Amino acid sequence: MPDAKTKCKVGLIGTGFMGRAHAFGFTNACRVFDLPIEAELHSVADINAANAEALARAFGFAKHTADWTDIITDADVDIVSITAPNALHKEMALAAIAAGKHVYCEKPLAPLATDAEEMADAAEAARIKTQVGFNYLCNPMLKLARDMITDGALGEIRGYRGLHAEDFMASPEGTATFRIDPKGGGALADLGSHALATAEFLLGSISDVMGDLATHHSTRTDAKGNVHKIQTDDIGRAFLRFENGASGSIEGNWIATGRKMQHDFEVYGAKGALSFSQERFNELHFFTFDDPSGRQGFRKIEAAPEHAPYGLFCPAPGHQLGFNDLKAIEVAGYVSAINGDAPEPFNFRAGLRIQTLVERIQQSARQGTWLRV
Repeated sequence: MPDAKTKCKVGLIGTGFMGRAHAFGFTNACRVFDLPIEAELHSVADINAANAEALARAFGFAKHTADWTDIITDADVDIVSITAPNALHKEMALAAIAAGKHVYCEKPLAPLATDAEEMADAAEAARIKTQVGFNYLCNPMLKLARDMITDGALGEIRGYRGLHAEDFMASPEGTATFRIDPKGGGALADLGSHALATAEFLLGSISDVMGDLATHHSTRTDAKGNVHKIQTDDIGRAFLRFENGASGSIEGNWIATGRKMQHDFEVYGAKGALSFSQERFNELHFFTFDDPSGRQGFRKIEAAPEHAPYGLFCPAPGHQLGFNDLKAIEVAGYVSAINGDAPEPFNFRAGLRIQTLVERIQQSARQGTWLRV
C-alpha cells in the first residue's frame, strides 16, 4: 500500500462561479497531479444557506454554513479559499491569517492597494502561504510564449497589445453589483487586471503608464430596485512602457458586445511575433522572418503533451484543456508551495503589484499624464 499523504483541509467561502471553480480546482488537482498533500474539501460557507448546502452536497464537503467566520474558527481547516465579493477579501483574509491558515483569494486581491499591502505584510509576517487567482497565467501556451520570448525566438521585443473583453455589462439594464463599487471597482480593476498580469508575465515589469477610463452607462439599478450613479469605468485602457524598452497597451472592457471571454495578446519582435486569443486558448500563433519569402505567415502551435502539464490531462494533442483545468494547475502549484517544494506561484505580494498598477493607471487617467510606476 502507498504511504498515506498528509491531508490539508479546505474551507471555501462563496458558492458562485468562482466558488465552483475553486471546488473543481482542488478536486481535480489532487487527481491529475501527484501532489505531496491531499487537499480535502472540508467546509463551505455562503450567506445563502441553501447555496452552501447544495455545493456541499455536489462536491462532498463535510460541512456547510451561512457564516464565513465558522470556517475561520474551525481548527480543522488548513486553507481558506476566498471567492466572496472583492470588498470582503481583506477582512476574510486577515482573519484567516490571524488564525494561522493559508489563504487562496480570488482577484482582485483587495479594493485598494493599501489594503492589499496590509494583507501581503500580514501573510509574510505570519509565514502564511498565499495565492491570488490568476489562473489564465497557468495556461501551458502562455508559458510557451514566455519561453519563446526569453529564448530570443522573436528577437528584440518592440511592441505589445493586451486585451480582456467581455459583454456581461453591455446592457444598460445590467444589474448593479459589487463590481461598480467606487473603491476598486470598474472594468480596469476587474478585467484589466488580467491583461496587466499577462503583460508582466510575458515581458517583465511595466515602468510607466498612461491611462484612459470611459463610462458609458451613467446609472444602474440593483436587485432591490435602487438606482446607482456609476462612478467606475466600463472601459479602462492604458499605454505602457516596459523596463526592457518595449512599449504597448492594454484594455479591460466589460461592454464589448458579443465577446464572452476575450483575453488576447500580441507580441512584436525584431525577428518574429506571437498572437494568442483566450477564445481559442489551446493555440499559439507564431510568425518568423526566418521562413522563406512567399511562405511567411502566422503558423498555429497547438497544445499537446509536450507542453506540460497538458499531458497529465490528455495524452493526445489537440484535444484541449478547459477553464477548470487551468484552475487545477493553479491549485497544484499552490499546494506544492504550501508543502515547501516550490515558491508561491502568484502570492499576495504579486497581487499587490497588480492593484498598484491599476491604481497608477486610474491616477494617470485623472491627471492626463504619463506616470512612473
